[in-house]
Amino acid sequence: MRTIDEIRQRLEQAFHPEFLEVLDESERHRGHSGWREGGQTHFRVRMKAAALSDQSRIGRHRAVHRALGDELMGRIHALALELDG
Repeated sequence: MRTIDEIRQRLEQAFHPEFLEVLDESERHRGHSGWREGGQTHFRVRMKAAALSDQSRIGRHRAVHRALGDELMGRIHALALELDG
């Protein structure tokens, strides 16, 4: 399974978001640190989920990192998060 699909699946399962957009921005970082041939290294997540509504910005980021898990996070070089509750 592609990394982008894993991200989407895990976030949908954990948060049941009203809105979820996962973008692979790897090509925009070609030649930068962490970039690999084939991409799947740099991502942007835009998500609105009621499950995040009572959390601070840091709490929301931590919740997303927990939902993705250490193994998946270890394969991602950069993850930009735009989160609303």
